Amino acid sequence: MTASGDDPVLLRTEGRAAYLTLNRPGALNALTHDMVRTIARALDAWESDPAVETVVLAGAGERGLCAGGDIRAIHADARAGTTASADFWRDEYRLNARIARYGKPYVAVMDGIVMGGGVGVSAHGAVRIVTERSRIAMPETGIGFVPDVGGTYLLGLAPGQLGTHLALTGTPVGAADALLCGLADHCVPADALPALLADLADHPVHDVLARHVGQAPPGELETQREWIDHCYAADTVEEIVQRLSSHGDAAAKETAQTLLTKSPTALKTTLASLRRARGLGPLERVLEQEYRVSCAALAHPDLVEGIRAQVVDKDRNPRWSPAALAEVTDADVDRFFASLGERELRLAATDSPQEVPW
Repeated sequence: MTASGDDPVLLRTEGRAAYLTLNRPGALNALTHDMVRTIARALDAWESDPAVETVVLAGAGERGLCAGGDIRAIHADARAGTTASADFWRDEYRLNARIARYGKPYVAVMDGIVMGGGVGVSAHGAVRIVTERSRIAMPETGIGFVPDVGGTYLLGLAPGQLGTHLALTGTPVGAADALLCGLADHCVPADALPALLADLADHPVHDVLARHVGQAPPGELETQREWIDHCYAADTVEEIVQRLSSHGDAAAKETAQTLLTKSPTALKTTLASLRRARGLGPLERVLEQEYRVSCAALAHPDLVEGIRAQVVDKDRNPRWSPAALAEVTDADVDRFFASLGERELRLAATDSPQEVPW
């Protein structure tokens, strides 16, 4: 299976490894529907190919693995009232679940920027590699959206309230904090990546990791655990903001101000999504919930407005509706979780953690 140098996903096999390269560097490798389908087809083919023992995901260019989904396309879809984004998310979330239960080692090189959908195609993998250049985030609340692609599942598993902090603020984290939060497994120096990628063609994953894994640069979250765990344990977003504002740590006060710039509806829906996700069991059940939430967000004015302000007009001044946390009712939030009926995403899953077959 091969692809030309102009294709948005490059596919090649070498030795015992198959390589997926996201190839839209001008758009920071943002995912399109066609890219998702290409990756899914490749994974199907390689899983049944005895010559392929390892699958490796990386991104073209110097800036990062993937900045997420193509949100300009989502903006156009939301404005037009069509269902293209819902169709994209259906296949994207299926791919996220496929990666999580893939039958061969799936190695994701999370170098540089890895956000939103980029997290979905990497952080569910069996071997997740970060570097000193990694900046990993789920920044959806800043565009009037809610963490998806299994993000609420991953962040719900982070220690203490770290996942709540990252989900609500969209704060990017580096290598050490990604390791702490369970979003990555190993840190490899960026300048060692070419050798690591080459070695995977000739040697088993565990042997290659032993040669190249290094120490992550110091992170920040461990020293902030006290105020994060205390403040985000509150029952509501309003109380979280109040606790942050009144805390003695300057970083907590700054975080309160950051939250007040995000979509109030997205903040409340994100908090509910995270807390519901923790009781749903396997990833597939959480992805099904995220699909309901994403489809509901597509019809909410904050998504169009958030993308307009951050990406289209770039005035960085979104006008949220409602504009204040107090104006978002429990009923408003509950609507995001309503059944989609025949349009529900239904994914097969076991109720126990995946057993790695290799």
